[in-house]
Amino acid sequence: MEATTQTVSRPGYAHGLETLDAEVELDSLPVEGEIPEWLTGTLLRNGPAKFEAGDRPLSHWFDGYAMLHRFSFGGGAVSYANRFLRSDAYRAAERDGKPSYSEFATDPCRSIFRRAATLFRPRITDNCNVNLTRLGDEYLAMTETPMAIAFDPETLETLGHAFKAPGIHATAHPHHDPERGELIAYVTHFGPRSEYRLFAQRDRGTQRRIASKRVREPSYMHSFALTERYAVLVAFPFVVNPLDLARGKRAFIENYRWKPELATRLLVFDRETGSLRGAYEAEPCFSFHHVNAFERDGELVVDLCAYEDARVIDALYLDRLRSPDGPDAPQALLRRYRVDLERGRVSEEALSDAPLELPRIDYRERNGRPYRYVYGTGASVKEEESDFVDRLVKIDVAGGEAVEWREPGAYPGEPVFVPSPKPDRAEDDGVLLSVVLEARGTSFLLVLDAAGLGELGRARVPHHIPFGFHGQYFS
Repeated sequence: MEATTQTVSRPGYAHGLETLDAEVELDSLPVEGEIPEWLTGTLLRNGPAKFEAGDRPLSHWFDGYAMLHRFSFGGGAVSYANRFLRSDAYRAAERDGKPSYSEFATDPCRSIFRRAATLFRPRITDNCNVNLTRLGDEYLAMTETPMAIAFDPETLETLGHAFKAPGIHATAHPHHDPERGELIAYVTHFGPRSEYRLFAQRDRGTQRRIASKRVREPSYMHSFALTERYAVLVAFPFVVNPLDLARGKRAFIENYRWKPELATRLLVFDRETGSLRGAYEAEPCFSFHHVNAFERDGELVVDLCAYEDARVIDALYLDRLRSPDGPDAPQALLRRYRVDLERGRVSEEALSDAPLELPRIDYRERNGRPYRYVYGTGASVKEEESDFVDRLVKIDVAGGEAVEWREPGAYPGEPVFVPSPKPDRAEDDGVLLSVVLEARGTSFLLVLDAAGLGELGRARVPHHIPFGFHGQYFS
């Protein structure tokens, strides 16, 4: 009998979930088209790039070990470097050939004895693979645990732990307060008296508490919103019993439960006094990312990328993402809440029917203020047309109109908006920078005109870049 072989199909985006071992530093990348001469800063990107420890695969996209990427611009040229973040979690995995720290959905504690030990001496990961920011002269990589890691923006060398947030589950999306020169963030503290804590960080040694609120079952919240007067935590009904975390029987996120009967609660805190202005209820939903918030005509407006529920987290386990059938991931839509602070009423509406994730705006000029344009990644609403995020989207929040960039076999990442240097520029006068993976296993940096999403140029990288999360442009 003649033997037969069966070919297992792979999703077109499969290379985006494969480990990248190479670390390089290149003075110049091949450029197609033209990179604007005025673009003279650096784009720093963060995201997972190693999806196993020894011979043990990690469980979730969010678990991969962090790698930093640097794209520097000048005179129409682009240089590039990449390097793993040498966190304690990464070094332990390299040394031991297995994960030694609990990640988002990977639990290294395989025995009852190990679990009992971690109950009293928990090993919280410092695998800062989500975002990065600048605090004073320091550049920091961040994740959802309280330890930020400093790194050199030129060499990408890991410099060690920076400040520690006053709790256990932190946001990797702090906001900048340019007037005070602070980062504003929140953290959830788990314990017999769990609470949400808003705080400000000026430098490594200067931290102040803004507000706090006790909570019986803390919500999983990835980001928050800030206006000139208020800080807004949106507590979705995806919650955890802190005792389940203490028992350590499951990986972190697997302790959370979807409880739609709790509704979504918008907690509005006064930034000056720390008092709770009010807690306002809305229909149950889930979200990773806020877009913006602002005050207008006596109401508080909050925009975010909303899912119907928290199923998206399950869809992003690596075995599901790598399935030949694709992840069957739900799509987020741009949702607006209008909060009447005096009457306690909340109305909500979808601003567009175009799916939107990893949203970015003209942050420096528009965060906390009225705005018109949001940029992000998107996918087709028709199942047969898309197997993953396959386009960049610009949405006009005034009318919901959407403009797209897409290319067959291309999977773009978060678009970072860089404003043009014109003194009286329009809100969308600038460029978008996005790292794009190609189905053939290569990647390039894409530069688009932010007004119409027309391509200006691209710079090709000599290897694939795994799907990352967030980045920042520093001028």
